[in-house]
Amino acid sequence: MNLCRTCPNWAHVANRARTVRKSVLSLNTSLLLSVGLLVSTAASVMAQQSSLQEDALAELGRELFFDTALSNTGTQACASCHDPDRAFIDSRTVSSLAPLSLGSDGVSLGSRNAPTLSYAALVPDLELDESGLYVGGLFHDGRASNLEAQASVPLLHPKEMAMASEDAVLERLLGNSRYVVAFGELFGAAALQDAESAVDQFSEAIAAFERSDFFAPFDSKYDRYLRGEYTPTVKEQVGMGLFFSPAFTSCNQCHQLPNGSDTKREVFSNFRYENIGLPANIALNIKSNTSTELIDEGLSANLLLADVAEEDLLAQRGKFRVSTLRNVAITAPYMHNGIFKDLRTVLLFYNKYNSTNVQAQTNPETQADWGPPEVSDNIDTDKLKSVFLVERQIDALMAFLYMLTDARYEHLLP
Repeated sequence: MNLCRTCPNWAHVANRARTVRKSVLSLNTSLLLSVGLLVSTAASVMAQQSSLQEDALAELGRELFFDTALSNTGTQACASCHDPDRAFIDSRTVSSLAPLSLGSDGVSLGSRNAPTLSYAALVPDLELDESGLYVGGLFHDGRASNLEAQASVPLLHPKEMAMASEDAVLERLLGNSRYVVAFGELFGAAALQDAESAVDQFSEAIAAFERSDFFAPFDSKYDRYLRGEYTPTVKEQVGMGLFFSPAFTSCNQCHQLPNGSDTKREVFSNFRYENIGLPANIALNIKSNTSTELIDEGLSANLLLADVAEEDLLAQRGKFRVSTLRNVAITAPYMHNGIFKDLRTVLLFYNKYNSTNVQAQTNPETQADWGPPEVSDNIDTDKLKSVFLVERQIDALMAFLYMLTDARYEHLLP
């Protein structure tokens, strides 16, 4: 029926049309709400499934992390050099002058101090940042770009877990019925059918475990202070003020996230690379049967930088990634070469840049001078210099650094 607006029945038709449109709109709205609810529910289910998958992967990583069967002699696991009871350092070397980790063969020694895995998941992938400086990467020299790349290195390293090949790793995994089931559930029917893929899956599981709260609980006194659950002592407050104040120290120039980007998840590192003028550890070189004249080039020897121009590469000589200060009070010995046994010595080493007096230039552990830098290039002395700290200020800084100890390790504090 074709009606014009002037026809007597038009108002009735128009009213019915409006009623129909309202009904359709109402129906469409209901449908959209239903679809939205379904989408939201589906997203929630997918998120829960993803979380459960990640939990299962981390649980597999936990078992692999402690499994000595994945070393050549069946005597060493990831946890051997990264002891969870000692903030993931090699607790076998805590009191040693030459802090080298023993390989699974019981003879071989590494060439550097095993770094802590505490909060390692917060280290970004190796890259050039907005300032054109290298940042991130695992190991002291960033030679593994991320956790996954790092996980498999000790597995096949001849001086560490010393598995002969990826095929040998696959054979060990297949020999454990729990792994066969778990890998199949997590990685599909093709899991453990190819050696290279098996090692990749191993690395993925280890990395998932290392990303768990087990490695990064954020429950130290400092974290509890931020949450209003702990009141620092006067000495701790003074130390905190010294640490964060550029007027007194230069600590936070390197040991703080850039621009204070995440104060509640602060790991006390900018993840950049620095040469602080550290002397060589001759005792370490002797114990590892390395030439006493060998120079550790640091970042410049990183093979991931092999294509970098020579001039830019030389600018990285002697640089090592700034370590986290989380659990620093219980992760002795210190520095990439483990040259210092005591945390106080580390602070005094930095303090030497601020005074020429004899006491400041003397290493209290050797009663000799600190020694020349292993690599004298690229030392940023302007960044290292600040106000000379007296003993009570060193004490206060120590008190603050103790605050950065995870709750489960507080019983280990001196």
